[in-house]
Amino acid sequence: MIVEVIKFLVYSGLIVVISKYILVTTLRKLAENLNLKPKTVGNVAGLATSVPELLTVTVSSFNGLIGASLVNILSSNVINFIQYMASIYGNKNQKSFQNKAIKIDLLLVGITIVIPIVFILLDWEINIVVVPIFVILYFLFRSFNHHAHKLYLKEQEKALEKQIEEEEKKEKGKKTIKYVLYLIITGILLFIIGDILGKTLENLCDGFGTPQFIIGILLGIITSVPELITFFEAQKHYKAQKEDDILGVVEATNNLLTSNILNLFIIQSIGIMIFIIIS
Repeated sequence: MIVEVIKFLVYSGLIVVISKYILVTTLRKLAENLNLKPKTVGNVAGLATSVPELLTVTVSSFNGLIGASLVNILSSNVINFIQYMASIYGNKNQKSFQNKAIKIDLLLVGITIVIPIVFILLDWEINIVVVPIFVILYFLFRSFNHHAHKLYLKEQEKALEKQIEEEEKKEKGKKTIKYVLYLIITGILLFIIGDILGKTLENLCDGFGTPQFIIGILLGIITSVPELITFFEAQKHYKAQKEDDILGVVEATNNLLTSNILNLFIIQSIGIMIFIIIS
């Protein structure tokens, strides 16, 4: 069983390394190559950093560990928030919390943490009825996020639009194709490693009788490392460019929100459907 533990750590580490050095980096370069705004770059980064959760939740559900998948999502969302706050205070950008759009986004993030806590504490059954509710909530949260930024970040949006218009047009087609190919290859690698990790998880649970709660927490910690990287990277990027600090906070906040709502509403729904199908 020690071998299985080593395998678990190695495969989990590979997911983190691939996410950090290939997936997240490539998606960020792709977003910047297309002159996307910080909000959109944050959304793209949030999508990228949720891939490990998608893999681990899917694998857990295929192996009948639906309890582990819910705890994985909860721990990931909590750790994401803690890491986000650490990145904000570490870069001394806490003044950005005064912006109402940031406040609304953080309120939505808080809800993504409260919902799975309620499910666990009240021992609510996770069934197919939850899926359409989660999907509706996902789009509702997206709508709140969009309108909040439209209302409370007008000046920054106008400044960015002007900057994008003034930039010289460059040959970006070849780079875009290259980044897309990198993403496809990365996705295949993550799928293969995720499948192996799933078998390792099943062996650990059978061999050690490890509670799903513990497995879920371990997965949550491992799959949250990419978010930590992107939170700090976003703010450092805009500081290095000597641009408004709030742009880095906007990117990091949208990364956090996108990651958390994808984890809870979309990825967890996928896990539920897989679990129901194989049961």
